Amino acid sequence: SDDIEDVSLFDADDDLSRRSKKSKIRHPVASFFHLFFRVSAIVVYLLCELLTSSFIACMVTIILLLSCDFWAVKNVTGRLMVGLRWWNQVDDDGRSHWVFEARKVSAQGSKTSSEAESRIFWLGLITCPMIWVIFAFSALFSFKVKWLAVVVMGVVLQGANLYGYIRCKVGSRKNLTSMATNYLGKQFLRQTVATEDQTAS
Repeated sequence: SDDIEDVSLFDADDDLSRRSKKSKIRHPVASFFHLFFRVSAIVVYLLCELLTSSFIACMVTIILLLSCDFWAVKNVTGRLMVGLRWWNQVDDDGRSHWVFEARKVSAQGSKTSSEAESRIFWLGLITCPMIWVIFAFSALFSFKVKWLAVVVMGVVLQGANLYGYIRCKVGSRKNLTSMATNYLGKQFLRQTVATEDQTAS
């Protein structure tokens, strides 16, 4: 079994946190590439049959874009835009450790990431895997078996980043389960109260 370790981002830059402006995009290049690779892969997938008849050229292009996106989001844009980073390391005993980092909040309580960057990051991170899941069902039900491998790559690579950053955001697996339990409990309570109000009136 893998050990989970939550640590603070060791190389967080405190100077940037002092001049925090919530609406400004501080890392425009990172924000651009956060969306560029993943949106390009989707556009190439949608327009591939119109642009060329070579399935291999399309497949290689899409997988290269997805791989560049996976690397950029995992190693660069997550750290710069929202102060989160995750990776797996193997110790000397051969045991695998998943490490999830979050940037420390400064003494003044301000973070280096802006609200605009955070919105861009999470919108791109959540929306694109959902689109690849839709493509997977579409390829499955339309019997486009050759495209299914490409779409599964999109789901796996972008889903892995989504899972990693959700773990960074909410903490350990125990926190994730308790968060889900609390959410379901609140929904159940809300449903019960609404039903009682309807029967009372």
